[in-house]
Amino acid sequence: MAEFLTSSDLNSAMEGIFESAENQLLLISPYIKLHERYKSILKSKLQNHKLKITVVFGKNEDDVSKSVKIEDINFFTEFPNIEIRYEKRLHAKYYANETYALISSMNLYSYSQDHNIEAGILTQTSLLDSLTGGLITKFTSADSFDAVAYGYFLRVVEQAKMLYQKIPNYESVLLGFQSKYIGSTVVVDEFADFFKSSPNKDFKTQSPEPKTNSNPVKSAVVTGYCIRTGKEIPFNVKQPMTKEAFDSWSKFKNEDYPEKYCHFTGEKSDGETSVSRPILKKNWQKAKAVHKF
Repeated sequence: MAEFLTSSDLNSAMEGIFESAENQLLLISPYIKLHERYKSILKSKLQNHKLKITVVFGKNEDDVSKSVKIEDINFFTEFPNIEIRYEKRLHAKYYANETYALISSMNLYSYSQDHNIEAGILTQTSLLDSLTGGLITKFTSADSFDAVAYGYFLRVVEQAKMLYQKIPNYESVLLGFQSKYIGSTVVVDEFADFFKSSPNKDFKTQSPEPKTNSNPVKSAVVTGYCIRTGKEIPFNVKQPMTKEAFDSWSKFKNEDYPEKYCHFTGEKSDGETSVSRPILKKNWQKAKAVHKF
């Protein structure tokens, strides 16, 4: 059910979207200067690697420092699961998590929230989407207001230029039945090239190294998993097995023989992996981005 909001009710709804986000947070605004209230809420989610944050800003192609504050860019890059994109034609404002969505006249800008006359429409979406892989969900209730709006803004995200992306990495534990977060990897960082044309010479990003709880031996950059046993081994798509498993496989050398695990994540593959296809199809693009093969 849609609800029309203004003034303090609008600000309260925006805070609620930030606070209740557990799996995804979508922020689309031409101008971004985070209010301290929102920063405070987000700081409590810095360790939530399951929360996918997607930020899209726009306008001011000749001087993007007018559209986004560098301290906010640096703040966002601290999160373990984040995308930051740019769309020069952007004028719409849309904010959503896995449960609620807000279409508003209000930018994600502290001055707007404190001084301007703004309005918005809040909907309870109950729409889940990972915002990964460049796929747009085909909604079962495609004629509903919230579904149509959500689908439209996913297309806006898809078409916007990717400037920065950091993804979480996991290792398999408990015989592959669970996964453990071991840190995040920056797979896209085009800030330096994107901002170099800005007249503001001090407009430089700092992309801190992500904090991890992994040791060098278990670094996400080098660790893979045997597709037959699930044991940790160096990541190598040409040698995705332990020596023992390879010796067993080499008796028949059937490159299409179904194996049990994904070489990239260690998760069970139910026969969908093999020596010729050591990585599950759903993980292929992410594996290529992380390991640069």
